Amino acid sequence: MKMINNGYNSSFNSNSVGLMSNAAATTASLSSSASTTNANSQSQGLKTYFKTPEGRYKLYYEKTHPPGFLPFSHGKSFSQVTLAQLKDKPAQAGPTPSSNSSTSASSGVRYAAAKFLGVGGGNGVRAIGFAGNNGTGKAVNGASRSGSLVGSNGSHSILNPNYDGKGTYLIFNVGDTIFIGDLNSPDKDPIKSLHFSNSNPICHAFDPEAKDGHDLLIGLNSGDVYSVSLRQQLQDVGKKLVGAQHYNKEGSVNNSRCTSVAWIPESDAAFVVAHADGNLYVYEKGKDGTVDTSFPVIKDQTQFSVAHARSSKSNPIARWHICQGPINNVAFSCDGIYLATVGRDGYLRVFDYLKEQLICGGKSYYGALLCCTWSGDGKYILTGGEDDLVTVWSMEDRKVVAWGEGHNSWVSGVAFDSYWSSPTSDDTEENVVYRFGSVGQDTQLLLWDLSMDEIVVPLRRCPPGGSPTFSTGSQSAHWDSITPLGTLQPAPSMRDVPKLSPVVAHRVHTEPLSGLIFTQESILTACREGHVKIWMRPSSETQSSNPESLVGSSTLASTRVGSSTLK
Repeated sequence: MKMINNGYNSSFNSNSVGLMSNAAATTASLSSSASTTNANSQSQGLKTYFKTPEGRYKLYYEKTHPPGFLPFSHGKSFSQVTLAQLKDKPAQAGPTPSSNSSTSASSGVRYAAAKFLGVGGGNGVRAIGFAGNNGTGKAVNGASRSGSLVGSNGSHSILNPNYDGKGTYLIFNVGDTIFIGDLNSPDKDPIKSLHFSNSNPICHAFDPEAKDGHDLLIGLNSGDVYSVSLRQQLQDVGKKLVGAQHYNKEGSVNNSRCTSVAWIPESDAAFVVAHADGNLYVYEKGKDGTVDTSFPVIKDQTQFSVAHARSSKSNPIARWHICQGPINNVAFSCDGIYLATVGRDGYLRVFDYLKEQLICGGKSYYGALLCCTWSGDGKYILTGGEDDLVTVWSMEDRKVVAWGEGHNSWVSGVAFDSYWSSPTSDDTEENVVYRFGSVGQDTQLLLWDLSMDEIVVPLRRCPPGGSPTFSTGSQSAHWDSITPLGTLQPAPSMRDVPKLSPVVAHRVHTEPLSGLIFTQESILTACREGHVKIWMRPSSETQSSNPESLVGSSTLASTRVGSSTLK
């Protein structure tokens, strides 16, 4: 297996963005940003588009960390990206700055207020006045680093008057910092940064349905976990967390690094945290957790086990011992019934979360598994890892039904495209086609189409001395029997699994990739160095090629964007 190890590129292009006082200036800024993005990509030998059967995807713009940012300890973690959509601002009991209610104020008024707040401080705010973005001013943070995190310093916060309480944002980690970018703004630099002095952020997850305001989870290399309100972070101009709830403080429950965090669907107050020692913990928001948080000693490290907290006031409320090595990724099915995990031991494990029971699982063809995700209907699971394969796992048959071959190195991210529909689909279960994507350390984005009617499925049984026979259609009728509950299967033989070829293979970055997200208008790809690219779909091409049209509709578009990943 070929491992791509490109050196860190510390040279970044910086575009100075001034205050735009009219629509014509905004349009010029959009055109300039798109031209700069295209020029940068072409200079690196990368194409700014790729073709698919349904049309051409075009690189619209990029997001990255500020020029000159040096993530000294970046080598300890790779960037991950989370898409967060904030809905209309809810009514708040606490005091609210009057400027937040004046979202239609002129750019000049916003700039004056921001400049006033920034006088004499290192955390000043400069408004870019981009019409149609999320209503945020661009934060230009000073060079000083925060010395520590604060659990709640709202009374000392300076509020950002340019934030209107809604929008769609990109959250990504680089080194010791979480960056937040405005998805609908063409500006490359983030509008907000959150610095962590003692440990690097590793993973994060967003819950758009959170009812108490705490919708963002952040897991650190130290094992610490924070839940915060994204809206509250954007309102504050500082670089420290505000109003944060702190869990597993200083590794009091588990001192191994966090590897994955996920909100539990259909459960507003609960989330899970996976660790590098093979344990997964279930937390409830709002619980203090100062009561006894110890759990019984694990008797057999090789066996799955669940232990519950001794007190109803404890937090975490349960510990799941999954495997001996690190858990690399976790994902819930959309209904919250099933939980999938993948780990360094190369196994996919699928649990009935409500029953706390291992349902099924299987081994990779080779090496560790790094990522996993569910189809929207809960019928299939995708995994990727060190065998360079994208594996399609069927929940109905509890086994591998296809392997995707096309990557030249480790597969680091997989996702289903829930916004895509096949032109030949007739909306019947007999003719369903799934589109999914994968990214890898080979810097490539691959798109795949999965049609169970077209897959050739080998029979499990073959006559002695003969070759296996093949059949098309639903594979479930051909297996001898469903695997017994809780069985972890060995890796299947290469000849027994149907192979898929990608419909598209495109080199999208110069650095190894770490993740991808599908939205209604675009595909987002992220590399491990913290650079995110937005590729517009063919259906959005006409709109994106007309800057005036984009400016006029970007606010509306932001309400339609959503993430298909379950993290």
